[in-house]
Amino acid sequence: MTFLNPAILFGLIAAAIPVLIHLLNLKKLKRVEFSTLSFLKELQKTKIKRIKLKQWILLALRILIILLLVTAFARPTVKNISIGGSSSAAKTTAVIIIDNSFSMSLISERGSYFNMAKAAAKSLLNNFQEGDEAALILTSDLSGDEIKPSTNLSLIQKQIDDASISDFSGMLNDALIKAAKILSESKNFNKEIYIFSDLQKTGVYTSKNELFDLSKIFDLRTRLYYFDFTKKNFTNLAVADFTVDNQIFEKGSTISFTSAVTNYSLQTVNNTIASLYLNGKRRAQQAVNLNAGETQKITFETTLEQTGLVEAEVQLEDDDILNDNKRFTAIFVPEKINVLILAQNQEDSRFIRLALSGVENVSVTEKNSSQSNSLDYLKYDVVFIIGTEGIADIEKINSFIQNGGGVVIFPSAQNSLESYKSFCERLNIGLPLTAAGNLNSYNNSTSFDRINFEHPLFSGLFQESRKRQINSPEIYYYFKIDPQGKGNTIISLIDNSAFLSEYKFFNGKIVLFNCAPALGWTNFPLKSIFPPLINKIVFYLSSKTKAQSQVIAGQPIAVDIRGNILPQIKVVKPNSPEEIINMDSLRNKNFINYRKTDTDGIYKFYSGSKLLDFAAVNFDPRESINKYLTNSEFEDYLKEIKFSGRVFNLSIDGDFSKSIYQSRFGSELWKYFIIAALVAALTEMLVSKSSKKDMAEVG
Repeated sequence: MTFLNPAILFGLIAAAIPVLIHLLNLKKLKRVEFSTLSFLKELQKTKIKRIKLKQWILLALRILIILLLVTAFARPTVKNISIGGSSSAAKTTAVIIIDNSFSMSLISERGSYFNMAKAAAKSLLNNFQEGDEAALILTSDLSGDEIKPSTNLSLIQKQIDDASISDFSGMLNDALIKAAKILSESKNFNKEIYIFSDLQKTGVYTSKNELFDLSKIFDLRTRLYYFDFTKKNFTNLAVADFTVDNQIFEKGSTISFTSAVTNYSLQTVNNTIASLYLNGKRRAQQAVNLNAGETQKITFETTLEQTGLVEAEVQLEDDDILNDNKRFTAIFVPEKINVLILAQNQEDSRFIRLALSGVENVSVTEKNSSQSNSLDYLKYDVVFIIGTEGIADIEKINSFIQNGGGVVIFPSAQNSLESYKSFCERLNIGLPLTAAGNLNSYNNSTSFDRINFEHPLFSGLFQESRKRQINSPEIYYYFKIDPQGKGNTIISLIDNSAFLSEYKFFNGKIVLFNCAPALGWTNFPLKSIFPPLINKIVFYLSSKTKAQSQVIAGQPIAVDIRGNILPQIKVVKPNSPEEIINMDSLRNKNFINYRKTDTDGIYKFYSGSKLLDFAAVNFDPRESINKYLTNSEFEDYLKEIKFSGRVFNLSIDGDFSKSIYQSRFGSELWKYFIIAALVAALTEMLVSKSSKKDMAEVG
């Protein structure tokens, strides 16, 4: 037997009090002789012996009452005796669950919640006996490694020391399912789960459809301990969104970003600074004032001075939670744009060549359409197809588009309606329904009707946005094209057919014209809008961004590796060593799903020095929401999964070891000692009453 309050045992000294009182109250009997009642002497001696016996019994009962009460207050606990089916001698399997999502990085008076959890988890190991086993589960673990319990508690302590905060927001319910699997495979009698979590509502489970009946695994012997973290009124601003506004990226041009900042605090925050960084250099900043719960959009503008991969980051000043103060995106600005022109004769492509000639960082290659089947399209960023005759291998063009390439399609001067329609049909874009007008008929032409000036192709073309206007060319002959819901019309003619339309496929795009760049069809090549529009199309189709398809931490990145030229792929992760992926280990040689995304930042995938793909990984904005489960709500959740074991709620700030020690090593016996003391007291009352009656008779 052990005592949880051993200091109380000093009170056993009080057991001497009844003895002292008994000794002080002893009286010497006077001898009285009766001449005629001598026959009563024997009867009197018998009663006196009985009174003395009862006095000793009373003394023993009073001492016992004090001993029982003092022992009860000392909280005796059975250590080596099984009561109610449990025994401290039985071995234990314990699963320690630590929430390492970044909401646990909140700083309290005793340090961050996460560090408090780690310290408490390590102290738990001191309560384990030889032969007990333990396992550590981190809620935001993406390793996928199988977790096995170990009797090597030093190893578990090292795992706790090595644990760190993750940008990935794992679910506590998933961790409990893992714990259930571990305990179901354990043959030890005692089974325990320790949960160190702030019990953030968004971090327990995503939907009730994910909750399973675990009653068959968590039996009555399972004990679950969860710890309360003191919730304080903290200050937390978070970057909820971050996007690049431009869709055309040119070195030396203005680039704009929009960021959404949310105040998750309960109080107003004034004059906090939001900064924009490009490739690690601060390029712009703004002061932000936010009321409690308010979200505000901030726009940054700067000049794009670099080519290649440009990593963009918006960052807030430090507050009580740091991980949600940053958000990332990335764009790719080609150092050189490689353009391929496919045409049956050079006369058809003459105006295109002139529009692109002399443009800095644009390299033009021209090939005859008859050579299209032997070309490697992946060497080019943009392909102009002028005339559809002679283009037989549509699959190569589709593959180029799916790989992120851009294609511009014009009819040639001799293109037939049937050939152009068949070509568009195989690309699954808008079809030309009929031909309109007459070749070289300058007196009967049509013109532009509606222009979508909000399209990126027109950004920067006009000095003043309120004076946007295009002098329409004359169009003598054209194919009537209807995008048919597959694309968007950028410029329409008076008859509502699409002069210029756009179609998007995965990462690639097609820009489609309805008339040839030939003077017999239109005077469009002679208009001042023609060269800048052709150049804008080239920059638009060659610009690549992952801003609109950012990955949430923990989700896989779909990586395009079709441009790989080496047997290995190098993965460059934020703040982590490089990783090498062997191509031989991959089933799919075109795409991979990269899953190790537990850190925010830009992930880059290389074949040698060639950049294959990139992606921005960011935290889940729900992790910043400061709403937590109450104890009753958490226990309602345990009822949902039908947890049938015993549940203990402990304070992380208190001395929880005693409570755990008590529940683990048996039931406390103080109740039984109190009952015994009451029984002794009742017995003492009865004996005392009988003794007084005897004394009265003797007197």
